[in-house]
Amino acid sequence: MILTVLAITIFKTAGQALPDVFLKNSLNEQLKYLDEHTKIYDNFRAIREDMFQKIKGNVSDTLSYVENKIAGLNKTENSLNQTIDSLKRNLELTKTNLDEITRTKDSISVIGMKVNKSAYNNIMWLIVGGLIAVLLIGFLVFKRNLSAMFGTKKEYEELKNEFEAYRKTSREAREKITMDHFNEIKRLKGGG
Repeated sequence: MILTVLAITIFKTAGQALPDVFLKNSLNEQLKYLDEHTKIYDNFRAIREDMFQKIKGNVSDTLSYVENKIAGLNKTENSLNQTIDSLKRNLELTKTNLDEITRTKDSISVIGMKVNKSAYNNIMWLIVGGLIAVLLIGFLVFKRNLSAMFGTKKEYEELKNEFEAYRKTSREAREKITMDHFNEIKRLKGGG
């Protein structure tokens, strides 16, 4: 009986063309079509050979396409990973260069030593402030010494004038005493 049904099915389907679903639709739709349009005999599904071969070819083509797509995606992923690694290395190198440039920009070489610009500026302003303070103190000392020198010169002139006056009066007094003494000696010699 199974042979009869099988023979009838084979003769019946021998002249039929392959349905469009196997030529145009997706695998899921093709499998759905097979599920709906094939019969089950004693836990066996009877499928036309041309349909089986077509779905087998479609599955094989789909698997090949998917495998190629996966291989292409793996290549793309590897290429992207290499690009990411390269970009990470370049980023690290750029960060290192930026840090070096920042250190170079923020520092100055003084006597062969790298000194931070802000520290250098602070030191230079302290030195300039110290020099201005020394200059101001020196100017004040010079001004005081100049006024003291003019005062001393004035006192010297006054003292010199006083001394000249004293010397003159002292010379006159000595001359007068000498004359008086001479006159007294003369009078004592002559009158005696």
